[in-house]
Amino acid sequence: MGNVHFEIGATTVLGPLLAAFGLLVALRARRGRAGWTGRHAVTRILAAGYAVGVLTLTLFPIVVTYGEYANLMPWTNQINWIPAPSPDPSIVANVILTMPLGVLLPLMTARIGSKGRVTAVTAAVSLAIELTQLLMYVVVNNARLTDTTDLLVNTLGGYLGCVVLYRAARVPAVARQLTALALPGSAFASNGQAPARPAIRPAEEPTTARS
Repeated sequence: MGNVHFEIGATTVLGPLLAAFGLLVALRARRGRAGWTGRHAVTRILAAGYAVGVLTLTLFPIVVTYGEYANLMPWTNQINWIPAPSPDPSIVANVILTMPLGVLLPLMTARIGSKGRVTAVTAAVSLAIELTQLLMYVVVNNARLTDTTDLLVNTLGGYLGCVVLYRAARVPAVARQLTALALPGSAFASNGQAPARPAIRPAEEPTTARS
């Protein structure tokens, strides 16, 4: 194989996918499909836009390189095994990156509503991204570091996002808006708000038997 070097941009891959999903949402909303109309449609579009944004920042552009232009460093050198010992400017950005995921999961899924499950899923998503970055280096020599620091702070971001969601839901006005955005059957729609207290009935006066 001769020298190969070209770049695949996010717009080329993710643009058509986002457009197709937007069309799907529009069609189902027009047909009145439950969970796809009104604010539920907004939630789905926001989630799709967020996913595209994350993939754009973490995986794109994909630089395909073979031949003399390829990076000949071993793939093991692309793994940063030891978390950053000192504060790094990118840490805050990586925390913020996954906070929306911690908010969206309870609003959109039935089983991922607790802080523990949201944290676990966020960790799995972050790990998948890091492993994909490493795989792209092995296959097409796309040079991106696989960083344990990113994995840790991304996981923290998902947890914090979930905490913010439920703290915000304590405010009745905010809770109403979030409930409207939550998909039917989602964890938040089922358990996001504290159950209403039963009405207290006035004590009945004792009746005396007539003689």
